[in-house]
Order: sequence, then structure tokens, then C-alpha cells
Amino acid sequence: MKVAGSIRVPGDKSLTHRALLLAALAPGTSILHGALTSLDTRSSAGVLRRLGAAVSPLAPGRAVRIRGRPRFRRPAAPLNCGNSGTTTRLLLGLLAAHAFRTTLTGDRSLRRRPMRRVTVPLSLMGARFKEHRQDGLPLTVFGGPLRPLTYEMPVSSAQIKSCLLLAGLAGEVEVAVREPRGRSRDHTERMLRAFGYPVIDDDGWIRFAPEGRLLPFEMRLPGDASSAAFPIGAALLAESGELRIADVGLNPTRTGFLGVLARMGVRPEIHNRREEMGEPLGDLIVRPTGLRATAVEAGEIPGLIDEIPLLAVLAARARGTTVFREVGELRVKESDRLQLIAENLRAVGGRADVVGNDLHVEGVQTPPRGSVRTDGDHRLAMAFAVLGTLPGGRVDIDDLECASVSYPGFAEMLAAIRVDGEP
Repeated sequence: MKVAGSIRVPGDKSLTHRALLLAALAPGTSILHGALTSLDTRSSAGVLRRLGAAVSPLAPGRAVRIRGRPRFRRPAAPLNCGNSGTTTRLLLGLLAAHAFRTTLTGDRSLRRRPMRRVTVPLSLMGARFKEHRQDGLPLTVFGGPLRPLTYEMPVSSAQIKSCLLLAGLAGEVEVAVREPRGRSRDHTERMLRAFGYPVIDDDGWIRFAPEGRLLPFEMRLPGDASSAAFPIGAALLAESGELRIADVGLNPTRTGFLGVLARMGVRPEIHNRREEMGEPLGDLIVRPTGLRATAVEAGEIPGLIDEIPLLAVLAARARGTTVFREVGELRVKESDRLQLIAENLRAVGGRADVVGNDLHVEGVQTPPRGSVRTDGDHRLAMAFAVLGTLPGGRVDIDDLECASVSYPGFAEMLAAIRVDGEP
């Protein structure tokens, strides 16, 4: 297989969620260019409409207009967050500061995901919650005035950190949080600073003070780095060619996977570096590369948690055995990703095992052939679709449509970058 061409991956998922939430609380009209138009971001737009914001349809190639209001309106019915954990957890932070009762729910996968990791610290701030099932959705939040918070997080998580910072924003109270190891993505901190809020990194503590002001804004969102990982993987596994991925977000808390790839022998070129609202971006040029095994240490995991499925399938083609250490957080994603990565690699002829919270993947050179179970997990579907592009490969994925959660048109993109009539 040869790769060729220039593509732009969908807009950054994390930034789209955060921009929608902040625009909904900024009185006036904000405009987002290049926003991700996926099922998850449409879930955020949908619940914000129920809360009183006017959000135009999220459609490819169209700017999104959001007419916000300084406080949300109480919704008349439960808010359905679909499959989006980001929508749910970040919204809980904002709703904790609103003096009304709201119930959140979601699809079967989202209802299984743990919520106490955010409701416990929000309770310390003064919010109250009613669980309708143990540690999951549906969940009712009783919001109101909040207290300042100083909190050491049990796990490094951008969703927990962002939830608490947004609670401080909406509740107009100070918040200080500390992650146990590694830095998770810092999009919320950067966006809050753009509005004049002091967000300071103080010896591992992230300290927020409610001294800025939300105003309407216009933003051009970069391409999602996590989505870019998949065409990068397809280019690395190709036999020849070159692929350009334009306007990719290069936030260092999102590109940890590029550091892992560098240890595996990959050297992508970066052209046209620039910034948008404090977020760095540029163009990546990637060529096929022989891969070697590496070790991914626990401290790296928060900066590349979403890219582990893709890195694992690349490790399955590398020389030697790659170890991903302390990746137990994968058990509580859209699926039990940790177990399914290993099971699916074995199902297509690979060698992989879960040892405690570590994932071991040994590289093989035989073509991957077999069936893959995704449990509706978009990142698993896309990672194994990339593996299936190998010459002689035949990987049957039970639900490739779930890729639309974060990458609408993924299958079409994967076909378009393969040239010379190769299958």
C-alpha cells in the first residue's frame, strides 16, 4: 500500500467541547470555525440548547454560532449526553454552581462510566447529588453557591481537572487542584487564561482565581491531535509514499504519542507552526517507517491516554515487545479498552497480554487476519481499521460506524489516502 495526499482531520474534540461550554455562558454571540461535527460534540450542543443557549447546527464546513447567557436556564427534562463523558463531567462542574436541580443521563456505554471522581470533589464545594444507580448515570445534581476548593486528584485526568476549574468559574470561587503524576491536557487552562482568568502552575498545583470575564469570541479550531494519530499510523504502516496532515493541534499535553513514536523510530516533519487562542498548531508530514519496540512509562500516560489503542496496534508491528505501564484507566473508557486491545490483537494473530495494569504487546510480521469486537468504542474501531490496511491483512470490525463519535468520514479518509489501486 502507498499513501499520498494532504488531509485535514476533524476539529479538535476537546477544544470543541470547551469552546461550546464557555460560549454558552458568554453573553452575546460567539463564532467557532472548524468545530468538530461528531456525535459527541453534538451531544454538548444539544444539552446547551436545553439550558437556554442558542447553538446553530454543527455541520461540516459551516461556522457554529452560539448566543450565550450569563446563567443557564433550568431544563424541563433530563439532559441526554449521549456517549460523551467529556460533556457529562465538564457540564457537572458548571451545573454545580446553578441553583436548580438537573438530571443527566446517556447511552448504555456512558451510563457505565464512573462519575464519583467528579461528584466527590464537587460535593466538597457544596453541590449535592442523587445517584439513580451506583457510581454512574442517571445522576441528579442539586446546584447552588459553592465554596473554594483545594483538592489532590486521585488520578491524572483532564476531565476531572476541567470539571473543577469550570465549577470555580461558574461559582466564582478559587480552586486549586493537583494531579498525582504527569500532566493531563491543559486546554481548559489555556482557554481560561485567554479570558483573563489567572490560572497558575504552582509547583504541581493548578490554581484558579475568578478574576477574569467571559466575553463573546471567535475561534478557528485546529485539527484534533488524537484523530491525526490514525492517519499517521496508516502512513507509518504503508509501503511507500508521504502524507501531509494540515492544521493539526500541537499542544504539548496532547502530543505525547509523538514522543513515543520518536522512540519507535518515527521522525515526522512539522511545518507552518503558529498559534490560535494560545493553542499551537502546524502541518505534519509522515512517511512509512520501520518500527522498534519501546516502554511507555506511567508518567507519560495522561498525555497520550486516547492514543494507546493506535500505539498498541503499531507496537504489534514493531521489532520486540512494547510495554505500556499503569494503563488501568483504560478499563473505564467507552469500553474496557485495556482488555479489548489485548483480546483483539490476539484475535487477528498478534501477541498481547494484560499483566496487572500493564499492557504487553509483542511485534509480529504475519498479516493480521481475524474479527475484532469494539463494544462500540470508536478508538478501538479506528485503530484496528488502521491495522487492517497492511498488505495481506483482513480485519473484520464489528462496528466501524462508531468512529463517527469522534471522526465523521473516517472510513472514507482511510480509503482516500491509499493510492495505486491497492486494497
